[in-house]
Amino acid sequence: MSDTIAAPGTDYHWLPAGFTVHEVDTNGTTISAAVGGRGPTMILLHGWPQTGRAWRHVMGPLAEHHTVVVPDLRGSGASARPEDGYHKTNQAEDMRGVLQHLGLSGPSVVVGHDIGAMVSFAWAAAHPDEVAALIAIDVIFPGLGLEEAMNVATGGMWHFGFFMQPHIPEMLFDGHELEFFTTTFTALSNPGTFTDKDLAFYARAYQGRERLSGGFLHYRDLLEDGRENRTLLQNRPLTMPVLAIGGGDRMGTGVADALRPHAPRLAGLVAPTGHFVVEEDPTWFLQALDGFLDPVTDFDATPTTTSG
Repeated sequence: MSDTIAAPGTDYHWLPAGFTVHEVDTNGTTISAAVGGRGPTMILLHGWPQTGRAWRHVMGPLAEHHTVVVPDLRGSGASARPEDGYHKTNQAEDMRGVLQHLGLSGPSVVVGHDIGAMVSFAWAAAHPDEVAALIAIDVIFPGLGLEEAMNVATGGMWHFGFFMQPHIPEMLFDGHELEFFTTTFTALSNPGTFTDKDLAFYARAYQGRERLSGGFLHYRDLLEDGRENRTLLQNRPLTMPVLAIGGGDRMGTGVADALRPHAPRLAGLVAPTGHFVVEEDPTWFLQALDGFLDPVTDFDATPTTTSG
């Protein structure tokens, strides 16, 4: 593996014991990723407006049986914020480069929430032989219903189209990050999930126009993501086991319903949470993941260490 370093000025107080941070130059950018554990590779991809810290409650337990890789997505956290490259298929290339750099080969369990689930889906659709199992958490996929869900003329969600607009969201939220994130996180989660410390961390992670832009750029490629997803699914289904989790207060069975025509080995669950499933109820999530992966533990996902 590469030397372990932490990005200057980055707060890693949340990192569980046994994890180290790697800065990986790949695919024209730099991705920061925490790595720990031993066993088959599992990569955890966060949503917006979060960072890899979103997985802090489950990283330690998962590392008991897996090599766990927790990146900050392009544009987020300690990763670089390029001005382009936010297509979800291209971000899947970011993740493939991270694993290659770390010397981890063989199929991986790929877990994604929200925007991270969009990247996970694109990875599984474009490179199915590399994904041993796919877990998608509380997401509406581009090309599989997102376009209809964000149509405000039919009662759809307003924020997708707003975040897609260049410069305007950054201008309006600059200086109001904590207020905005406090409203967002508390509205979409069970009461008491996020402490003032949690909210302050995420507000700092997206503070200022450059950091805000790194988050909103994920949204500005969604229409192209939808076109790419439909093309990828034209000729082949998702062949790996797929677990679709919806927050009971939000998506319900919607994630599974969207994937059912494309994933013959699909399992669907509804979490007793809002949108932020893993942070709201990590115990439920760990039990659900263990129950799903146990029947497919015969997959050949043991990582092979290579030079890098």
